[in-house]
Amino acid sequence: MISKRQIKIITSLHQKKYRKSTGLFVAEGKKVIQEFLNSNFELDTLFTIDEHLFADDSKVTLISEAALKKISFLKTPNKALALFKITKPATIDSKGLIVALDDVRDPGNLGTIIRLCDWFGVKHLVCSEATVDCYNPKVIQATMGSLTRVNIVYTDLKNYLTETKLPVFGAFMDGSNVYQTQLPTDGILVMGNEANGVSDEVSNLITEKIAIPRFGEIQQTESLNVAMATGILLSEFRRA
Repeated sequence: MISKRQIKIITSLHQKKYRKSTGLFVAEGKKVIQEFLNSNFELDTLFTIDEHLFADDSKVTLISEAALKKISFLKTPNKALALFKITKPATIDSKGLIVALDDVRDPGNLGTIIRLCDWFGVKHLVCSEATVDCYNPKVIQATMGSLTRVNIVYTDLKNYLTETKLPVFGAFMDGSNVYQTQLPTDGILVMGNEANGVSDEVSNLITEKIAIPRFGEIQQTESLNVAMATGILLSEFRRA
């Protein structure tokens, strides 16, 4: 069974202020939930319509499909929903490849970028304070569990880049051709806002501007999606 109080708490977690005040976030679907169960994230509560969905049924609260629909953030609820406790981020290493986001606002983009970091072995993702919350339900779903393997830190991006000793690369339309650029093993890749790109104050701290060249004959495509561009650039960094 699920109480009215629990329903109220869960449905409030679509807002960042309530995630912050409760210290909880929502994960939905067997695969995503299992990834968190296998990580260092601490489970608070797990609700499911199928008591055999998870091996350890002692963690499960069985509920009806109607109840799941009330608490799910998905158009089509996916058999299970869990609440996990938000963890404190780890200290950022001063070596290796790090991705930094300058006010990326779309949850789907952030979720995809987290998956890309996981795929390309990027352990640390540094986000400006205005970047969308990584515990947003849409971000959690888009990561498909990769959030458990990428350390995400929200900070003043300008201060972070000012203090770092690593070379800082930024994605710009007018940057140097990335395919002709010598890329290091250790460095920071800065990706900008969907509409405005990298901000002026962050742009001033970029060591080298890089770009993905257009190969179409007409070359009228305005720009690449920030997540798509991140994937291409990470692939090039890993070829170095």
